[in-house]
Parts: sequence; structure tokens; C-alpha cells
Amino acid sequence: MIKILVVDDEEGICDNIKQIFTYIGFSVFTATTAKKALNVFEKEKPKIIFLDIIMPDIDGLDLLKKFKKADPSCIVIMVTASQDEAVKQKALQLQADEFIRKPFSRNYLRRVVMEKIKDVLD
Repeated sequence: MIKILVVDDEEGICDNIKQIFTYIGFSVFTATTAKKALNVFEKEKPKIIFLDIIMPDIDGLDLLKKFKKADPSCIVIMVTASQDEAVKQKALQLQADEFIRKPFSRNYLRRVVMEKIKDVLD
């Protein structure tokens, strides 16, 4: 079973994404702080990470670096309300696999994930 980690300081976003992917058979973990996210990441080894950029304890871009250093093959999808194009470019430069702006549609999230993992499933 493919594991997903959702990291966002808004519990509603975590719950929404968890509901979307639990319904279609993924194992989903959530974290509202970077510290908790790092603990879950280490323990569960998720293949896909939804990561907010604006976090209260550690910047999401710094967390992205940590995830990619620990597991370069993990798929990190940045999910943010930021409209700053420089932030998007920085995230992609740091090897984010996708950059999605809030608000997002459920169908779009599913489509992005299925596209990103099709090589894993084959």
C-alpha cells in the first residue's frame, strides 16, 4: 500500500486530503507541525508528501530539503496559498515534484498523484 504524508498547519486541509486518498485506498498520515512530520516520515517512509510552504515552526522549503535528502525518490507535492512566483521557482529548484496552489479541487489532486505514481505502480 502506498503511504502519503500530508503536512499542513491547517487541520482542515490535512483532513480533506486524507479523506480524498483514504477513500481510494492509500494509507494517509497527517502532521500539523514540521517536528511531527519528520517523526512520521522517519517511521512510515511515505512515498508521497503533500507539503505546505508556510508552516509555524519550520519553513516548508527547509522541510522539502530534509525530505529529499533523506529519500530522493519520495514525491513531494507543494500545496500552498502563496502566489509568489519566486517561491514556486525555489521549490521546483529544490526538487519539489509539483506545486499546487490553494484552493485546489479534489479531482486535480487525484490526477496529479496518479500521474506521479504511475511508474511506481507499473
